[in-house]
Amino acid sequence: MVMAVQAPQGFWRLHSRKPNSQLHPPQFLPPQPATSSRRKALDFSCTATGNDDYYLIDAEESAGDGFSFSGGKYSGEPSPSDEWFKLGKMVKAHPVFGSKEKAQDPIFGLKMGSASQTSDDLFRWFCVESGSADSPTVVLVHGFPSQAYSYRKVLPVLSKNYHPVAFDWLGFGFSDKPQPKYGFDYTLDEYASSLESLINEIGPSKISLVAQGYSAPVAVKYASSHQDKISSLILLNPPLTAAHANLPSTLSIFSNFLLGEIFSQDPLRASDKVLTSSGPYKMKEDDAMVYRSPYLTSGSAGFALNAISRAMKKDLKRYVEEAKEMLLDKSWGVQTTVCWGRRDRWLSFDGVEELLKGSKVKLIELPMAGHHVQEDSGDELGGIISGVISGRIRN
Repeated sequence: MVMAVQAPQGFWRLHSRKPNSQLHPPQFLPPQPATSSRRKALDFSCTATGNDDYYLIDAEESAGDGFSFSGGKYSGEPSPSDEWFKLGKMVKAHPVFGSKEKAQDPIFGLKMGSASQTSDDLFRWFCVESGSADSPTVVLVHGFPSQAYSYRKVLPVLSKNYHPVAFDWLGFGFSDKPQPKYGFDYTLDEYASSLESLINEIGPSKISLVAQGYSAPVAVKYASSHQDKISSLILLNPPLTAAHANLPSTLSIFSNFLLGEIFSQDPLRASDKVLTSSGPYKMKEDDAMVYRSPYLTSGSAGFALNAISRAMKKDLKRYVEEAKEMLLDKSWGVQTTVCWGRRDRWLSFDGVEELLKGSKVKLIELPMAGHHVQEDSGDELGGIISGVISGRIRN
């Protein structure tokens, strides 16, 4: 039985909580110190130390990447992206396949800089965790395109009773961004198998899994093969209907021949403008700088986005159909909740409630949130996730 819950005055409230300013900051595990202390606010690039940690270096030390960009910070103070990076750590997961040659850009064949290269054995994933490691683990999966940063408001709420872990997908944020044909081709099948590898590293015991947007079908595919490992599955504005299998124009443009390569190298078009086009979210400049940072640092992020968009355009319909069939199957054994931001400009709510009627899936509506629910209603979403996992919110 589907339960559609509409919150009063446009927001979901579970119980009274202190304002954000009074929340205790989560206990993050920082990366190991970098081997170099040189740092500038302008013209930076991202590379790896011998300990598999990233640090910022001068752009001239990363010569060879013909698609590196400069700028993004106009003062001597640390950038918001720097501050966010300090809260996380690198985790190795999923093997690097292929010849393991040094990546070259797909247009001119130039050897890419260090920020565009991956390790030789396992890919490096940027993860931010909070709360106690002894508490139940909640894995937070961002959508395409976004970053773990989108869960920054959710992490402190969950950290009170759980051990939340948010990560950057390969191709996004601070995680490795392999060029296609250099160990990872960004197909949805590869994303599903890589998710399994990462979860084995960060959540060895039973977990709750939260997945947003276009990453939701990948999470459902993983959960279908590991139902005994998932205590709760929470999907945020997942594509479920036939209409949802068509990428919005702001994403499909990146899959176009030549035009896609050009637009994916535009830091504004590829990051914050895409996010703000999907719902009512009004992005602050500090937040925008975190999302722009990968595209300002190296062309690898843009090439990855181009490859991801092409793969999604090819395989999304199949993944959406398979996810729908799994969730509606009477034998589906994973406690599943769909949270839907009604102001989603990419995925229409039409047909979602009707589709889930008679299934085991619970439906919760957030009238004032958009496609990226965690951006618009982070505190409320944290409360919903806690309530679903604890059983306070039931069918």
